[in-house]
Amino acid sequence: MKRKVSSGFKQYMIFLIFIALIIVFSIISPAFFAVGNAMNIIRQISMMGIVTVGFTFVLIGGGLDLSVGSQIAIMNIIICYLIINMGINPILALIIGIAFTTLIGTFNGFVISRTGIPPLIATLAMQTALRGAAFVISNGYPMYGIPDYLKTIGQGNLFGFFPIPGLIMIAVIVFGIVLLNKTYIGRHFYALGSNEEALRLTGVNTHFTRVLTYALLGFLTGIAGIVMLCRTGSGQPNIANSFEMDVLTAAVLGGVSVNGGKGSIAGAIIGAAIIGVLNNGMSIMGANDYWQQIIKGIVLLAVVVFDSFGRSGKKAPKAA
Repeated sequence: MKRKVSSGFKQYMIFLIFIALIIVFSIISPAFFAVGNAMNIIRQISMMGIVTVGFTFVLIGGGLDLSVGSQIAIMNIIICYLIINMGINPILALIIGIAFTTLIGTFNGFVISRTGIPPLIATLAMQTALRGAAFVISNGYPMYGIPDYLKTIGQGNLFGFFPIPGLIMIAVIVFGIVLLNKTYIGRHFYALGSNEEALRLTGVNTHFTRVLTYALLGFLTGIAGIVMLCRTGSGQPNIANSFEMDVLTAAVLGGVSVNGGKGSIAGAIIGAAIIGVLNNGMSIMGANDYWQQIIKGIVLLAVVVFDSFGRSGKKAPKAA
């Protein structure tokens, strides 16, 4: 009962932090509270929100994937190469791109599950290899030439108002909530992160379950990558650099435990919204990217420490 109340308190605190940030930035700059800026924030966080849903699956299952940013980069380069250099139908190229990131996610999950390599090491190696491959294929230069009609996916608005990337994010959020809360697959994800051995003894294939979390993350990373490609209008080898840290910060800030077995899609998306509001608000205030990185790093460290003490039941040491 005590844990349930504590979890609920954390959720309320996360939401209150989100509201407080909106109020503070609105007071500092009236332009922040404008409808146009709100739509801009939704467009900005859509890609992070989509990947955060998949990242939540992996974290709840007790895993970690630091290669999602590099997956987006190599996928964008491959799609542009297929369209521009090989003349492949753009829609088919997008499908191939999603299939590619899904395959990478599946491979990550398979290697981690079957070899026992720590997820941090395995996915960090994949991150480095994929980023290097993106630069090799593109020779280090952006690739231009995707059709204008594809750019609607990343730049268009529904009825001239609501960003299409936001609609895609909402659809992914609904998918994630249903999967985690209404299916046995979601229950298996939670059990995998809480007690993998107990799940195995019930007859569930824990190897398949773990691989599935990474495959779903790869699939959703592909969707986010398409939105990013269609928003920028070009394939860039250095795109989504450090993107995985934003996603990790959003998920953990939203209450998803780095130790696995705990978290929700709703909380993770609020965490993504907080990161988006921070980025947007600090940009309006004139803060450069370096200060934004410092603040996000501090936020990530704080929430991980808080989660660790909460999971172990220990209290933070008092200052001398």
